[in-house]
Amino acid sequence: MRFRPLALFALAVGLAVAAGDIASIDAQEKNNKKNNNKKKVDPPAPAPDKAPPADPDAKPAAKPLVSTIATPAVKDPVALAKVIDAEVNRKLAGAKVPASDRCTDEEFLRRAYLDITGVIPPADKARAFLDDRSGDKRAKLVDELLADEHFGRRMADIWTAKLFPKDSANRFVLKEPFYKWFEGQFNKNPGWDKIITSLVTATGTVADNPAVTYFLANRSVDKLTDTTAQHFLGIQLQCAQCHNHPFTSWKQTEYWGMAAFYSKVKADNPKNANKGADNTQIGVQEGRGPSKGKDFFPESAKTVPAKFLGGPDAGLDPNAAYRPALAKWMTGPDNPFFARAMVNRTWALLFGRGFINPVDDMLVENEASHPELLDALAVHVARAGEYDLKYLIKAICLSDAYQRTSKPQPANKDDHKLFSHMQVKVLSPEQLFDSLGQVTGNLKADGKAPKGAVGGMKGRVGNREAFVNFFLAGAETANTIDYETGIPQALRLMNSPIANSANSVRALVGANSKPADALEKIYLATLSRRPTDAEVKDLTAYVDRVGAGTAYGDILWAVLNSSEFTLVR
Repeated sequence: MRFRPLALFALAVGLAVAAGDIASIDAQEKNNKKNNNKKKVDPPAPAPDKAPPADPDAKPAAKPLVSTIATPAVKDPVALAKVIDAEVNRKLAGAKVPASDRCTDEEFLRRAYLDITGVIPPADKARAFLDDRSGDKRAKLVDELLADEHFGRRMADIWTAKLFPKDSANRFVLKEPFYKWFEGQFNKNPGWDKIITSLVTATGTVADNPAVTYFLANRSVDKLTDTTAQHFLGIQLQCAQCHNHPFTSWKQTEYWGMAAFYSKVKADNPKNANKGADNTQIGVQEGRGPSKGKDFFPESAKTVPAKFLGGPDAGLDPNAAYRPALAKWMTGPDNPFFARAMVNRTWALLFGRGFINPVDDMLVENEASHPELLDALAVHVARAGEYDLKYLIKAICLSDAYQRTSKPQPANKDDHKLFSHMQVKVLSPEQLFDSLGQVTGNLKADGKAPKGAVGGMKGRVGNREAFVNFFLAGAETANTIDYETGIPQALRLMNSPIANSANSVRALVGANSKPADALEKIYLATLSRRPTDAEVKDLTAYVDRVGAGTAYGDILWAVLNSSEFTLVR
């Protein structure tokens, strides 16, 4: 890559600074580190015969699912948005924290696209939205995005990463069918309860029912128990595997009571495809007795009757399948965990943080920022809302809380949990890859990673997966509110063919474009806004000085490497 003027480096790092984005990210990081330092760490587990006695002062593990706030009797996203705003505003008023202004159309457009579909809008869509003068265009946009097939891909990115561990034992397990299954389910939107029921009760082969991959990628009863509790119920239960939980009321017997629902699962071991194995034909069954799979039961395993977490014994027929009973209890409208976990995760997806943080540690001891609102939304989606994920997302996106600017005011700049302003979020590696590909047109998700590609990975790894692995920088999943990308990732993007393609510039700008028109095309395609008058003036002068062919490539490179491009404001 040739050397570029210092002014363009300033543009690359400074596009978002004027809006206070980097300062906001820094403040968020300091706050997160402060909170993380306060988090208790589970001490080493004592031997099973020396488990600590139950704490008589321990709080109950959960409270009943009851709402003290009136919610719509039927699905009504506008009415539900008003419920959200009334409670958020009540909290702000009680804390005497002012709310920031409503976000601009440019902010809302890019935010909604990235949050819902995981990719920035094309230039023509951005132009059409910004030029639309109708009063309901934001609601129409949310409907359009939820109906877009990219919604399923966005959710599949999130949930495949959660339920398919990066483990050497999974190197022969096929991830793509699982991903495609999730993508289809989220686009069809049968209801979160039905998706999880299909997952937890999955039987058959990968070819016939890709949902069985959940069991093939978590081939031990403790992994299944931990993952089910953490991701579907919002509970970190693993500390109770070997001893009574030191900080909550969870008992070791309750852990193994939950694990008993998976005790009869029999998952095939995947084979090396290089030796002729077809891993689409392996699968999962539920036998009549305990699984005899190698390493399926850890040494700490205890044989206890199946018991619903925080509830009674299940009273199962030993000759019947156990998992359907677990799914029925878990997704029931009165379950104290399931709907709360769904609402909290969905809120965190859109705001960068949930009512309870971490989102998978929903203990009574870990108090919610808005407990009444969390319970009200959970009761509503469980009973009137039919666990409709798209409906919940639409209601939240229509709220004033979601539509606030990310620019803090002096009086609310230290607020990180009352939602007085939107958190600045960081693009995930998947969002970054897809957005770069849309702008430049030279990235294929399923293509093999070429020599010199971002990620630098070769062989069977696809272009998108190579990019994601490299930009995760060793993390299991992306952190949406901490800017964790380091110098290697920044340099790789700056020097990669992705941001240095003359063909991409020509395709984007077109032939014989006037500087003002060319700059507008670049900005709409990348930042979902038009350039300011000052930007047009400065960059037009640069075009006149070095020539259009060189200048437009430099400007596109600078914008793609800017903080404004890699953040969700």
